[in-house]
Amino acid sequence: MVQIKKIVHNRRNKTMEQNNLFNIIKHFNIKEEITFIKPLGNGLINETFVIGTANQKRKYVLQRINNAIFKDVNLLQHNIEIVTGHIREKLLKAGEADIEKKCLEFIKSDNGKTYTKDNQNNYWRISVFINDSFTKTDINTITSYQCGRMFGNFQFMLSDVREKLGETIPQFHNIELRILQLQDAIKADIKGRVRGVIDIVNTLLYDADKMCLSEKLYRKGALVKRICHCDTKVNNMLFDEHDNPLCVIDLDTVMPSFIFSDYGDFLRTSANYVEEDSPEINEVGLKEDIFKSFTEGYIEVAGKFLTDVEIKHLPYAAALFPYMQCVRFLTDYINGDTYYKVKYSEHNLIRSRNQLALYNDMIAHEKMMTEYINKFI
Repeated sequence: MVQIKKIVHNRRNKTMEQNNLFNIIKHFNIKEEITFIKPLGNGLINETFVIGTANQKRKYVLQRINNAIFKDVNLLQHNIEIVTGHIREKLLKAGEADIEKKCLEFIKSDNGKTYTKDNQNNYWRISVFINDSFTKTDINTITSYQCGRMFGNFQFMLSDVREKLGETIPQFHNIELRILQLQDAIKADIKGRVRGVIDIVNTLLYDADKMCLSEKLYRKGALVKRICHCDTKVNNMLFDEHDNPLCVIDLDTVMPSFIFSDYGDFLRTSANYVEEDSPEINEVGLKEDIFKSFTEGYIEVAGKFLTDVEIKHLPYAAALFPYMQCVRFLTDYINGDTYYKVKYSEHNLIRSRNQLALYNDMIAHEKMMTEYINKFI
């Protein structure tokens, strides 16, 4: 009897959820009859659903925007509209075929914007589903090269955007701010954890001055901020059924930043022998073949607009991002694990040691990276 009640309750909740989603969809300019709504993917930040229509070739993606992370939703969607509009214009001028597969398209709501707010203060948006496309999680040299070209081309197409974009997460990749946050956490030591991580603290603070080079160059006027993706992972690209790259997706973090963000963070996430939370610290290290293939693809395209200063400091970028992520993981560990989701008490500590090991290996490979990059100059 209890089981039957539970099933009925679950069905009732599912029906209520479907009705709520239908009510949200009504606010968007979708002319086709809606035939189904199903969960899509396993995104941690946005709740995502695929919308089926009577026109079987036309589907949509409904997403709830997490405004706890992206607090200014209007700015977020304004950035995305500028970026997708600019890319679409570039593709049209280039005579590109299948533009609908090579650029995300967001649907306007009845308020004239590309989002709406429900009666529970949740924000939602809808984009056109790109048929016959998929994402990847595994990486090899071919995929890495493709990613280098795609993310390089993404920056290149946006290098002449005239409209001003805002920071969807203010100071997201500002290493000076991240170090200050770590120092504040150390002083407070609210969980009494600093004593157990003093070796990591000493290394990070000893290297802090040299790792803040990007901000120093920026203040001198030697380094510029460009429109960057700021979350360059292999699974933030779509591929077609023939394994050809289609477009860059997940545009929430697109904002002004140093190009180091896109170059360095891809290598951090994709060129490590193990995952970022692997406890096998001895296995951490730079995959040279992934570094080389990504760098080749990236410079082939981005080399059209990068300055000598930007190219010269790509090895610095490769070291900066595991360093920065180590700072962020350690700060969260010292503060009591309040930001990143953890599965066990020392999860953030393991992540910190992992990223510190990767940072050290990037430093050890600096000469190799410099010599390889110089081949393309």
